[in-house]
Amino acid sequence: MTWMKSLFASAAMLITVGAHAQEAGDSLIAPEPEPEPQFETVSVVLETQMGEITIALETERAPITAANFLRYVDEDRFDGTVFYRAMPLDWGKQPNGLIQGGTQWDPKRVLDGIKHEPTTVTGLSHTRGALSMAMGEPGTANGDFSIMLGDQTGLDANPTSDDPVWRNGYAVFGYVTDGMHVVEAIHAAPIDPAKGEGWMKGQMLAEPVTIVEARRAPSEGEEQAD
Repeated sequence: MTWMKSLFASAAMLITVGAHAQEAGDSLIAPEPEPEPQFETVSVVLETQMGEITIALETERAPITAANFLRYVDEDRFDGTVFYRAMPLDWGKQPNGLIQGGTQWDPKRVLDGIKHEPTTVTGLSHTRGALSMAMGEPGTANGDFSIMLGDQTGLDANPTSDDPVWRNGYAVFGYVTDGMHVVEAIHAAPIDPAKGEGWMKGQMLAEPVTIVEARRAPSEGEEQAD
C-alpha cells in the first residue's frame, strides 16, 4: 500500500505544479490594450492648384479654433486665397518645415481674433500634418494657418518659458488625413529670395499657390453635391 500512497502523492504534486505553471503562464499574457479614444472631427477639403488636401478639424479637442476655421470655410473666405510661404528646416527627416496660407489680413476676408487654445489644454501637438494658427501673440489668430511637414513639437506650449509667446505656444486644431504629397509639392515650389520681410525673407513663394475652394467634405454615405 505504501507504493500506492507514493503514487497518489506524486500525482497530486504533478497537478499542483501544473496548476502553478498555468497560473504563471497566464500572468505572462499581455492584457488587451485599451482602445484609443475617439474624438469628434469634421473633414474639410482644401482644393488647391496643385491638388486637394483633406484635413480633420479637431472640433472636440480644439473647439474654438476649429469653429473659427470652419467659419472661414462656410463663408467662402478662403476661396481665392493662397499658400504664400514655405519655411524650410534643414534638420530631421526631409522635407521638413511648414507651409503657410490664408487671408493675409485682407479686410474683406479677415474676422476678429480668437481666444487662444494652447496645446497643454487641447492635448494636440505639432506633429507631421498638423494645422496650426499663425499669430503675433495669443488672442490675435484669425485667418492664416500653417501645415507642418515634420514634427515640430517646439511650437507646442511650454509652461516653463519666460517668453509669453512660447509659454502659450501655437494652437493646433487639425491634421492632414490625405494629400500630404500636395503639401510637400507646395513646400518645394520656387522661392523668391527678394520677397518677405525680416526673418520671413527668403521663405515666400515666387508664385503663391491658390486655394481654389475650401469646403466641408461629404459625410460617410453622403454623396458630393453637384
